[in-house]
Amino acid sequence: MSTCLTGRERVNRAMEHKDHDRTPRHESFWGETITRWQGEGLVGGADAVLDLLEGDISGLCWSWPAPFPGTSRVVSEDDETQIVRDAFGATARFWKGRSGTPEHVGFECDSVEAWEKTFKPAALSTKIQVDVHGAVQAYNAGREQGRWTCLVGVESFELTRKLLGDEVSLIAMASEPEWIMDISRTHTDLVIRDFEAIMATGIKPDGVWIYGDMAYNHATMCSPKMYRELIWPDHKRLVDWTHAHGMKFIYHTDGDINGVLDLYIEAGFDAIQPLEAKANMDIRKIGPTHGDKISLFGNINVMVMGTNDIDKIEEEIRTKFAAGMATKGYIYHSDHSVPPMVSWATYQKVMELVKRYGRY
Repeated sequence: MSTCLTGRERVNRAMEHKDHDRTPRHESFWGETITRWQGEGLVGGADAVLDLLEGDISGLCWSWPAPFPGTSRVVSEDDETQIVRDAFGATARFWKGRSGTPEHVGFECDSVEAWEKTFKPAALSTKIQVDVHGAVQAYNAGREQGRWTCLVGVESFELTRKLLGDEVSLIAMASEPEWIMDISRTHTDLVIRDFEAIMATGIKPDGVWIYGDMAYNHATMCSPKMYRELIWPDHKRLVDWTHAHGMKFIYHTDGDINGVLDLYIEAGFDAIQPLEAKANMDIRKIGPTHGDKISLFGNINVMVMGTNDIDKIEEEIRTKFAAGMATKGYIYHSDHSVPPMVSWATYQKVMELVKRYGRY
């Protein structure tokens, strides 16, 4: 297709598996990566890289409703770490000055009683937890740039793990499923409330991008059957709300999700991201089986990028672009976020390869 489209047109056509000029593009970066690149010649920050990439997507907000907004505080600290009690009643230890997985210390919402007496009433009593004015400003800027604009938020499985911790959450899914379903319904109601407050301004975003990690590197954290019964109904509710407003739906989860792809398609997901290559996700395998039913967004292995071996990186991009583009539904992104072991020179080459192999 020779016509040059806007990012908005391009992403929508990719999700509809229609002809378009090139693969849409987006990317995420660790903060330390941008800092390294600035020392290697990058002028500006992550937004500057997205401009060089000719990125097509702009997020408008971040909806992650907390029961106690504005109450995060440092409990203790040492030279390298600090322990923080957050707005969800969870306590965790974080590194100072660098990214990394936090160490979970404790969770106050550890029982049905705590949920029903304290956390649920607190959550329901909160006000809108998104910056509506900021979302409108971001929408107007995205429209001026021709980008595909989306409301962004967190789904209920991620919230449950944030509120209860992994151990209590996963045990409760088997032993107290009604509790988990109540948390899921309540949280989904609040996310939709946030999004409706933004939509009430009259803006017309193109999509909804929902985040929630429900898998690890071997499988989903619960069985597909348990997901279908406990969480999937609220995922579908988000999709139905999205489609009712004429928008497309993207779902983000890390991990091996091969076992639930069909459930995502049944729910009506328009795209799945980031397709973590390190967790057995490979569009060269799932493209032929699922690529005509759902758009595949990501999957370029950051571990391959991190070798800084251009030949290996080119093979990764060339073969995966070919597989994804076969059904006209592929969108470029790394399989996670670009880490600081990737040099600026390497990522400049990545952008060149993305542009070379992404043309239809």
